[in-house]
Amino acid sequence: MSSTWIESTVGQLVVERPSRARIFEKLGIDYCCGGKKPLFQAISEKGLDLQRVVAELEQEVVGQQSEPHGRDWSTASLTDLCDHIETTYHRPLKEELPRIEFLTHKVAARHGDGHPELIEIHRIFVALQEELTSHMMKEERVLFPICRQLDKAEKLPPTHCGSIANPIGQMVHEHDDAGLSLARINELTNNYTPPADACNTYRATFDALRQLERDMHQHVHKENHILFRKAERLEKLLSRNP
Repeated sequence: MSSTWIESTVGQLVVERPSRARIFEKLGIDYCCGGKKPLFQAISEKGLDLQRVVAELEQEVVGQQSEPHGRDWSTASLTDLCDHIETTYHRPLKEELPRIEFLTHKVAARHGDGHPELIEIHRIFVALQEELTSHMMKEERVLFPICRQLDKAEKLPPTHCGSIANPIGQMVHEHDDAGLSLARINELTNNYTPPADACNTYRATFDALRQLERDMHQHVHKENHILFRKAERLEKLLSRNP
């Protein structure tokens, strides 16, 4: 791996090859909210062996793996990206959040005396659910319509929020907050490892939380490192047109 690769941000490495996300997920390296960190820094902070990570990434290139959805989203239009994010992430998330809230409440009520961390998990998740529900609404009603408008424009259209950087900045801040909540849940669940005597509901809860974190990493990555950057670049380009 070249020094340029090691100095590239984790987020950019996944933009270039989405299949790298699998490796970062396995190693516990955050490529969405933590995607602004250079690869060498992310590896160091996790206490991982640099050569081991390098070898896995190089092997991934040799293997020529592809993204699960089979499309390079870095080349997609803003409209297609917004449609994809709403269909692939927002719609399922709106259905899954109430289910996970029910599960976390149930296991906390049943097993919270012996495992007080379950009560904390439920508390964090209730706040996260509220934040994500509001967040998706703001994207669908404010930010995504602006992105679609930019896609069709020949010159910079007026918007009520000024530069698109303003709502994007707010969304990135909320992504960071959600990432902290997910990281705390991961810590409290010991990386989603149920105790040996856990019931099926207990195990289903941890599995749902694990899948939520994985989906959110992919979701936020596509917004932070692809959609938002493309939107800001297009706005600057259109601003030059008379």
